[in-house]
Amino acid sequence: MGDETLPTSRDRNPDGKPPGTLADPVMLDKIDRLFACNVGDYIDLPQVVVVGDQSSGKSSVLEGLTNLPFPRDSGLCTRFVTKITFRRSQLARIFITIIPAKNSSTEHAEHVRGWAKADLRNLDEKTFADIMKEVHTVMGLSEQVDGVTPPTFSDDVLSLEVCGPEQEHLSIIDVPGIFKKTTQGVTSKADIQMVRSMVLAYMKNPRSVMLTVIPANVDIATQEILEMAEEVDPDGQRTLGVLTKPDLVDKGAEKTIVDLIEGRRHRLALGWLLVRNPGQQELTDVKTDRYALEKSFFSHEQPWKSLDKEKVGISALQVRVREILAEHIRHDFPKVTSELNKELKRCKNLLSDLGPKRDTPAEQFKHLIDIATRFQENVGLALTARYWGNDIFDKYPSLRLATAVVHRNNVFANTVEECGHTFCFSSQNATDSEAKSETNDSESDKERFFHTRVSKSNGDIEDLIHENEELPVPAGDDILGWLTTVYDDSRGFEIGTFDSSLLAPAWKEQSQKWDGIALGYISDVIAITHTFVTNMLHHTCPDERIRTGLSSLLMDGLMERYKKALTQVEFVLQVERSGNPMTLNHYFNDNLEKCRQKRMRKTMLTKSFDNCKHGTVVPLDAIMENHPMSNMQHIVQDLHDILQSYYKVARKRFVDTICMQAVDHHLISGQGTPIKLFSPAFVAAMSPEQLDEVAGEDPRQRRKRKQLQKEVQDLEAGKKILI
Repeated sequence: MGDETLPTSRDRNPDGKPPGTLADPVMLDKIDRLFACNVGDYIDLPQVVVVGDQSSGKSSVLEGLTNLPFPRDSGLCTRFVTKITFRRSQLARIFITIIPAKNSSTEHAEHVRGWAKADLRNLDEKTFADIMKEVHTVMGLSEQVDGVTPPTFSDDVLSLEVCGPEQEHLSIIDVPGIFKKTTQGVTSKADIQMVRSMVLAYMKNPRSVMLTVIPANVDIATQEILEMAEEVDPDGQRTLGVLTKPDLVDKGAEKTIVDLIEGRRHRLALGWLLVRNPGQQELTDVKTDRYALEKSFFSHEQPWKSLDKEKVGISALQVRVREILAEHIRHDFPKVTSELNKELKRCKNLLSDLGPKRDTPAEQFKHLIDIATRFQENVGLALTARYWGNDIFDKYPSLRLATAVVHRNNVFANTVEECGHTFCFSSQNATDSEAKSETNDSESDKERFFHTRVSKSNGDIEDLIHENEELPVPAGDDILGWLTTVYDDSRGFEIGTFDSSLLAPAWKEQSQKWDGIALGYISDVIAITHTFVTNMLHHTCPDERIRTGLSSLLMDGLMERYKKALTQVEFVLQVERSGNPMTLNHYFNDNLEKCRQKRMRKTMLTKSFDNCKHGTVVPLDAIMENHPMSNMQHIVQDLHDILQSYYKVARKRFVDTICMQAVDHHLISGQGTPIKLFSPAFVAAMSPEQLDEVAGEDPRQRRKRKQLQKEVQDLEAGKKILI
């Protein structure tokens, strides 16, 4: 061996020429460079994989293909994947490194990456054997650690890059040979399955060309490696059959092998080739020239000498492998480019979903500020009903806060108007809605009850808000009879009137359903608000860990603000229903006068007649006719009119007060509403410990970010190669 080249006896064909030249070395060089920057870890790349049983002669085939003196020591047999890459360069150099497995610990990955043999100019059998021993040690296959027996096989990959002026671009991957029987103290049943899974993973790559090595002196139907190849490549489109040991074929069995080579039996789209590896005795002779030995065998031995020369010998195999790989690359290269771009986009999206790096308090603060700002921007759109400002309002109707609250306000107002009173007022003075309520009540039993809640609650606030109540619609009984009882049970020595204190209990009884209706209403709006905050936070902050942390921090403040709204409703109810009825609204007198006028009109209509000149008229005598009522009847009627007039004024005041103070001020548009709690000001008040707890990345996320950053970096490098 010279100082600047590999052993000449191993790198030339029998005719003294280098192996066959690949049709398009530029594309293959790009594929090799993609492998070099780890793109093969993320997308399938065209490659040649040598597979076979441990006793199939796979190592000798690999040696013939690569011209490398692989060690013969059984203790150094293939226990890991080896990737051999050939490149053309001005100087002959060999670079050997270890690529850590994907599932390696950080410590192990750094350890194996730190080992390398760079710029080697000599790689004879002894040197190679010494290096392989080192590799076993570095991978942790040689020595016990803390009394634990080392594994037999490793998921790490040994990478050999062979450069030289006469080298052709080619990449070959050697995987451990599969086996069925264990060796005492060396291999186990778990090793059998591990190796099979490892080999199968490389075979499944739809762009891999499988050199399936099988001894010619056995029945191929019994070869597990061929069954595995047929599982992943049923049409045989990427399986190249390689038969070894033709010199050991029994007499009379040669025809079976000839039929395979000539395509008459077990046909493969890529065909079969036959090689003759040196035997053990021949390998011990340093003067053995495997090319000359093989050429002589296929030139003189029957029936092998009659076979097509392109289908026998390691030289023919080298040419065939390069041709097949070149064709695969030409066919798949456009797909590789497309898949690389898709994978790069996917990784960038995943990295984007993680948000910016958040290792320091400043990074964590900035990240939460950005989330809070986006949150409040969307809150502003929701409050002004500018739903066109963000597509999320179209996708998620629950975020249309203003619309939901307005709808619930209307339901509240209508419920109080139609169902808020205990008794319907006298029909002769009843409003249209009250008359309608009384009519409906008599028409159908289905409407005898109504519910105080119409919205579903979020589980987080169930303990705070009020449950859904079922209340009766206003009774159709005679309200005058009820008022008579009220007066009769509380009358004093008054003459022609009633004590002003009598109005308070009557009023409290008539408005008793306001409590359930108002508390149901505020509970619904709190539920709507909390659902809005929860959903808006979910869509503004996709990171579940951060969202969970923020929700936990926000919950106390949200509950406090919800309680303020509830307390305000309870306060208004206390003022309206437990105090003395009071109003300065002039509509009270208007309503009272209208009540009396309506009663008088109803009475006069019974005495009226139509006059063509003056319309409907009532005789003066009829107007002056005496219609005596008892003192009690007069007082009860007066009490009814006052209660009805006050109820109408108080009802409108009550609805407006609850809507404006409890809902709008405390829940929607006030300065201290729940929807304004999560803001940049809230983030600014967080302690460094809270920032880290909420926005800091856990170890798993850091590893994920680091891995995605590496993938993006590798794929970006690959994209530049493909340009």
